[in-house]
Amino acid sequence: MVDKDLLSVQEARSLVRAARVAQAEYCQLGQDRIDAVVKAISEATSAQAEALAQMAHEETGYGKTHDKKIKNLLASKGVYAAIKDMKTMGVLREDPVNKITDIAVPVGVIAGVVPSTNPTSTVIYKSLISLKAGNAIVFTPHPAATKCIARTVEIIKDALLSCGVSTDLVSSITVPTIEGSAELMKIADLILATGGPGMVKAAYSSGTPALGVGAGNVPAYIERSADIEDAVTKIFASKTFDNGTICASEQSIVTEACIADKVKQCVIAHGGFFLEGENLTKVKAIMERGNGSMNPAIVGRDAQTIARLAGITIPEGTKLLISDEKGVGKKFPFSKEKLTALLGFYIVENWEEACELCKALLHNCGIGHTLSIHSKNEAVIREFGLKKPVSRIVVNSPSTHGGVGLTTALFPSFTLGCGAVGGSATSDNITPMNLLNIRRVAYYIGESRIRQLGADEAPAASASSCCAPGKPNINIDALTSLIVAELKKMM
Repeated sequence: MVDKDLLSVQEARSLVRAARVAQAEYCQLGQDRIDAVVKAISEATSAQAEALAQMAHEETGYGKTHDKKIKNLLASKGVYAAIKDMKTMGVLREDPVNKITDIAVPVGVIAGVVPSTNPTSTVIYKSLISLKAGNAIVFTPHPAATKCIARTVEIIKDALLSCGVSTDLVSSITVPTIEGSAELMKIADLILATGGPGMVKAAYSSGTPALGVGAGNVPAYIERSADIEDAVTKIFASKTFDNGTICASEQSIVTEACIADKVKQCVIAHGGFFLEGENLTKVKAIMERGNGSMNPAIVGRDAQTIARLAGITIPEGTKLLISDEKGVGKKFPFSKEKLTALLGFYIVENWEEACELCKALLHNCGIGHTLSIHSKNEAVIREFGLKKPVSRIVVNSPSTHGGVGLTTALFPSFTLGCGAVGGSATSDNITPMNLLNIRRVAYYIGESRIRQLGADEAPAASASSCCAPGKPNINIDALTSLIVAELKKMM
């Protein structure tokens, strides 16, 4: 009998060992060769965007094939267009005035955590940005998406081979277990973690530097000056995109009492169905597991599927199931992240109350991630920008599309940092620049800064100074006395 856990651990070690050898050679190729490799992978994966989308949908049951194809194209064509002209190798910048030179240093081997909701697009995206920065990457796939992830890696390996570089630069664990994933994260040089809260927490607990993504619980605030039809149209386009599997999708509508009736009418006209009574009770019963986490059976499903699971009947053409919600917290499932065709609905009196409610929703689940606002009032937009605990505020745009860089100028990304407030090392949409270190070569520029600190003259050299001619004068005796005095204070 084969122990899967041991096999997975050994595989992780072997893949990282091979990746290290490949990366050491790859990072010496220079910018032009690396750019050619990245271009080849972009072209190879974009050509298979639809086939990979179909595989991902069939294997996981999540989302829509058409929308997964768009995500694959964003990850391949969109990301490539954003990174193709980036300087990521060798000397990045030379400052002759301040005499500092910035040199790019790849981090080495990256552990790529892949979710089941965006499996193929995440592999394409993470491979491109890792290779662009001179790194290798080893993936740990979600067990529910191993086949489509393996196929994506296979396509990338074929492109690597065609470019004359090692196929060990991109690989994936074929026997995914918790133990294997833990070992990979422990021995890699950096972790790119996109997945459920448990996996992201494991990444940050591994002892390896990590860039992780927290939960998204995006409030969509429709302020009284908004174009209601435009706002609702965009919210529905966003929330139904791939059946809500992107963490930047809207989770609740927050609107003001003075326009609430119009907003509701518009929501219903677009295919929203407000749950009440027994219908609401039955849907709430299937939303979560016993521990309060999202029920995977409803993730990435359309409204009709959720209705069947709950045992209720809804009108034909219903796109979203919506609940008028009053509270925020563990006892209110519609106030949490719902990566499916479910949406909370809140009514407030004014933007100040909306501000506080949005903060409460974000603190409940989704702190540091994303907020959506529909408004023509720049003062209100600015207030939200100044005060909301999020890393991105998407204005007058579908939140899903805006957050990942489809309808905004944000970097196209499937790893959206949540900042320190969200437990992440960065608030960026992760780019190749997050996957390299910068070595700075700093030349001596004289002692003007010392004088600026209040010293009238530079320290004079003592008679026992060993400084060579042309070097800065240092009073060795004075420095020694200062160090001895400080050491005595510590004893």
